[in-house]
Amino acid sequence: MRNAKIIATLGPGTSSEEMINALFQAGADVFRLNFSHGQHADHKLRYDIIRSMEEKYHRSVGILLDLQGPKLRVGRFQGGKVQLEAGKRFRLDLSDGLGNEDRVSLHHPEIFEALEEGTDLLLDDGNIRLRVVEFGRDFAETEILTGGALSDHKGVNVPTAVLPLSSLTAKDLEDLRYGLDLGVDWVALSFVQRPEDIAEARKLIAGRAGVMAKLEKPGAMDHLDEIVNLSDAIMVARGDLGVEMPLEAVPGIQKQITRACRRAGKPVVVATQMLESMITAPVPTRAEVSDVSIAVFEGADAIMLSAESAAGQYPVEAVSMMNAIAVQVEKDPTYPGIINAQRSEPEATGADAISLAARQIAETLRLSAIVTYTASGTTGLRAARERPRVPIIALSPVVETARRLSLVWGLHCVVTPDASDLDDMVDRACRIAFAEGFGRAGDRIIVTAGVPLRTPGATNLLRIAYIGSDGTNGI
Repeated sequence: MRNAKIIATLGPGTSSEEMINALFQAGADVFRLNFSHGQHADHKLRYDIIRSMEEKYHRSVGILLDLQGPKLRVGRFQGGKVQLEAGKRFRLDLSDGLGNEDRVSLHHPEIFEALEEGTDLLLDDGNIRLRVVEFGRDFAETEILTGGALSDHKGVNVPTAVLPLSSLTAKDLEDLRYGLDLGVDWVALSFVQRPEDIAEARKLIAGRAGVMAKLEKPGAMDHLDEIVNLSDAIMVARGDLGVEMPLEAVPGIQKQITRACRRAGKPVVVATQMLESMITAPVPTRAEVSDVSIAVFEGADAIMLSAESAAGQYPVEAVSMMNAIAVQVEKDPTYPGIINAQRSEPEATGADAISLAARQIAETLRLSAIVTYTASGTTGLRAARERPRVPIIALSPVVETARRLSLVWGLHCVVTPDASDLDDMVDRACRIAFAEGFGRAGDRIIVTAGVPLRTPGATNLLRIAYIGSDGTNGI
C-alpha cells in the first residue's frame, strides 16, 4: 500500500537467497546490481535468485543494472601516499613515473584538453582541491588550495568542464551486453554530461530495458529538460553531485530534478547516503530520517539504498527503516497537500485527460482503486503522474512492462492475460482488485483502458465498476 518505491543495492553481504528474500519481505521493490563491483557470475547469481523469488511471491520485481561509467584517477606514488601542502605547486602529467610531493601521472589526456586557466580540479572525492595555473596538451601545473594526504589511484573530478568523453567505456559496453542478455529491466547510465550521451545509450539498448540517466555532473543540469525528455527515468546521484557542486546547492538541485521529472511524467529516484549511518549502526540519525522523508514528500518515485544494503551490517533493518519512514510520511495529514501543490497540468491529449478524470472521479467518489490496463507502460506512467490518493493497479500482459513499472510511484503491477472484450476487462479488473486486497465486496473501482483493445497508447475509456460478492463485476 506504499506509494514510494524502495531500491536495494545487492552486494557481498546480500547475495544469498535468504538475504534477498529478507530484503524483499522488508519492503524492497527493485534490486540494483552495481557493475562497478563484482564479476558477471556474481550478478547472474543474484539475478537468478530474484527471478525465482518472483515466481515464489507472484510479484513483479524490477532489476536495475548500474553501469560504472568513466573513472578518472591519478597514478601511483612512491610509498603509496604523499602529503600535499596548501600554497605549494603540484603537477599532473602523462608520464609514467611514480608520483611524489611535486607531481603524479594522470593518464587522461581528455582532461588536459578541457582545461582553462583557473579551472579547479578535485581529488579524492573533493578532499583535495587544486587550481590550474598553467597547462598544455600533456600536463597541468596547479596550485594546491586544499591539501591533505593523497594515495594511489584516487579519483579526479573536473566540475566546471564538459569532458570530451563518452559516458560508455569499453567495460560498460561489455557489461551492458551481458546485462541485456540476462534480461535486466533498467540500465542506469553514469557520467551523463549532455543529451547525446542518452541518445547513444538508447540506440544500443534498443528498447530492451528502460534508460535511467544518473545526474551527477554539473554540466547535465544545463540540459536538464532535454535529458529528462530523452530518458525513461532519472536518478539524482547526490554523491558525485556533492563533490562537484557546493554541498549547500545539492538539496535545491534535488528539488529541481524531482519537479522536472514530475512535470514530464518520468520516474525519479533519489539516491546516495540516505541512511549512511546504518552501514554500521542499527538505527539511522534523525537527519537521515528527515532526508528520506523529504524525498517522499517531494513525490519521488523511488528512494535508494547503496552501501547500506550492499555491504552494511544491517541491510534488512535499513530497508525496514526506509519502508517505515515512507509509510509514515504518506499517512501524514500534510502529505496530500504537498503532493497536490506540485502536480502539473495534463498535456492536451485524450490519454492525459482520461488519467486526470480517473483521479478526480476516484477521489471525489472515494473509490477503492484505479485499475489501468497497460501493455507498453505508458498508461501506467500517466496514471502515476497524477499522484492520486487511491491505489493504482497496473494490469499488463507483458511481464517486462510490469517489472519496469515496479519502479514507478504508486503502481501495484500485476501480470495478467489481455482481456478478450470490455466485459472481460471489467470483470478481470474487479477480480484482481479483490484478490490483491485493494477492494472488498461492495466497493467501487474505476477502470481505464483503450478501445479498440490492444491498441498501444490509446487510453480513451473510463468505467466505474462494483466489486461483487464473488470478486467479479457486480453490475
